[in-house]
Amino acid sequence: MNGQLDMPDNLLSKSKELTKCFKALGDIARLRIVARLAAHAELSVSELVEALEVSQPLISWHLRRLEKVGLVEVRRKGRQAYCSLNRGRLRRYLQEFAEVLGETGQQMGNG
Repeated sequence: MNGQLDMPDNLLSKSKELTKCFKALGDIARLRIVARLAAHAELSVSELVEALEVSQPLISWHLRRLEKVGLVEVRRKGRQAYCSLNRGRLRRYLQEFAEVLGETGQQMGNG
């Protein structure tokens, strides 16, 4: 039986968004970017390039993927771009994931 048939429409809709999020996080470089941004209020692309030892074009490509799903916000000032983690969006994705797993109203990992 198809697992989607057992899922209420609202959870199915959320699971589609979660799939996009998980695909965006499905690369170690993007996970490293998210982890680095989680530890700082804001970082420039240059700082990410230096910290992660990845080329600027590749960092920018990964940032666009994360920005597309709303996990990263990019602010431009002159020629420099500054990035921050959208913590509210991340929390929402985590809550939606908990709901899909049937853990609404519970702390994940306490079961």
